[in-house]
Amino acid sequence: MDTLIDIDRELLLWFNGSKSLFLDGLVKTLTTAVTWVPLYVSLLYLVLKNNDNVKKVLLIVACAALCVFLAGSLNDMIVKPSVARWRPTHDPVIGYVVDVVNDYRGGDHGFFSSHAANTFSLAVFFALLVRSRVLTVGLVLWSLVNCWTRMYLGVHFPGDILCGLLWGGLVGTAMWFLYLRMRRILSPSPGYISSQYTSTGYHLVDVDVVITVLAATFIYAILRGCFYLYV
Repeated sequence: MDTLIDIDRELLLWFNGSKSLFLDGLVKTLTTAVTWVPLYVSLLYLVLKNNDNVKKVLLIVACAALCVFLAGSLNDMIVKPSVARWRPTHDPVIGYVVDVVNDYRGGDHGFFSSHAANTFSLAVFFALLVRSRVLTVGLVLWSLVNCWTRMYLGVHFPGDILCGLLWGGLVGTAMWFLYLRMRRILSPSPGYISSQYTSTGYHLVDVDVVITVLAATFIYAILRGCFYLYV
């Protein structure tokens, strides 16, 4: 176990920080929850446009909310204080060499990463719900970028990230199966065979809206990173 912890520390220092003000600004923007509000709104738009009654919409929203609650909120309330593993920025062995951005150090405990668990649970749930390859790639990339920002900022070890991804994947998959079970009770949904829709009935044009918003958000973050160079 001591060897694994030492490896975790070494990996963290490899990912952590840089001398680039641009990357500092980029990462601070990407790791901020408000940055991704447009993505969440676009996912809600996708759900609203492609489900024909309120019950189905509420079911999907409830499952997505459960993803966040089970993956991240329970972790913050129970797992982190119970395991009580120091964040790298507070670690007694390497805390003094961890590079921080704008003196951001996070809370005391970091196992496991709620950012990793939350984002990956939503990525997995919507990937299974929509069944669009481009959306799946986009959401997984979104989650992994969020994971990278946490290590860059020195507030999570790679082990925290890995466990968060594993737990988030389990939660997202479980919520998908819950959705399937409840949907069958509400109304069976036929399969779709069309070049304009995914196999679960989501219009590809609406999927493109989500991808466009995701790409625009990354561009915004890059521009914010550039702004850091001149302030």
